[in-house]
Amino acid sequence: MKLIIQIPCLNESETLAIALAELPLAVDGFDTVEWLIIDDGSTDNTAEVARQNGVHHVVRHPVNRGLAVAFMSGLDACLRLGADVIVNTDADNQYCGADIPKLTAPVLAHEADIVIGARPIDETEHFSWIKKKLQRLGSWAVRVASKTDVADAPSGFRAISREAAMQLNVFNAYTYTLETIIQAGQSNLRIVSVPVRTNGDLRPSRLVKSISSYVQRSLVTILRVFVIYKPLKFFAFFGFVFTLVGVAAGVRYLWYFFDGSGGGHVQSVILCALSLIVGVLFFMMGVIGDLIATNRKLLERIHLRVQRLEHRQK
Repeated sequence: MKLIIQIPCLNESETLAIALAELPLAVDGFDTVEWLIIDDGSTDNTAEVARQNGVHHVVRHPVNRGLAVAFMSGLDACLRLGADVIVNTDADNQYCGADIPKLTAPVLAHEADIVIGARPIDETEHFSWIKKKLQRLGSWAVRVASKTDVADAPSGFRAISREAAMQLNVFNAYTYTLETIIQAGQSNLRIVSVPVRTNGDLRPSRLVKSISSYVQRSLVTILRVFVIYKPLKFFAFFGFVFTLVGVAAGVRYLWYFFDGSGGGHVQSVILCALSLIVGVLFFMMGVIGDLIATNRKLLERIHLRVQRLEHRQK
């Protein structure tokens, strides 16, 4: 059994050595433990620091492609290197490396396909109040969309089985955390959460450049998640709202029409017609989105078969 611990990096020369020092070289249940760094277009000496600190594999992007792309590049490289389990962690030493055995244990016991480390968010001092609330909101949205019980969806500290890694696809270049959980839930992969510890803040978050930016991107990600994975429910909701407005406007006009004063309420007829048309359009978008989602699931099955053939272990 081989475990590979991967770390996506972007200009992490100052903190990478600290994070690597926390990683285990031996974990119960595995014959081999290796480290892999994804250098996502760093302009400093991140790759050199990685090699100097005993990293076994370095994957380099010539330019910065984003965290989600780096994460997927790492999964692909780990599969090619024969990993049975992949652990993803951060280069800023946010997560406690000593908790990696807690992540891998459910996978080794065949109790889970993906294990996500749940941080003590409420006790994390460097998280602002609004960031804590957004973390909760994001986790709730993911639980609804994925039908899972993930406590800390934005957490990047996670263990992934080989089979699960071959099924994951990320289309959002900003982050992989939310989308991978929803996709896994839709694919009936088993996801569990385990409590993990966190370390002190070594540097400001690269994803959270400002609260306003974080709020905007988090809301867009959550909205996009629902549009992609729950299109029928998403568009049907708005279709129902507009249809309800249209019906209400129509009933209002009919009330005045039979009362003999309908001539002064032509605006209700216009509002009724426009709302009903928009409502029907939303329902049609939901049906089309649902058909696209069905085709996506078929493509995912084909992709999984290709992955199994490509990464077949000798």
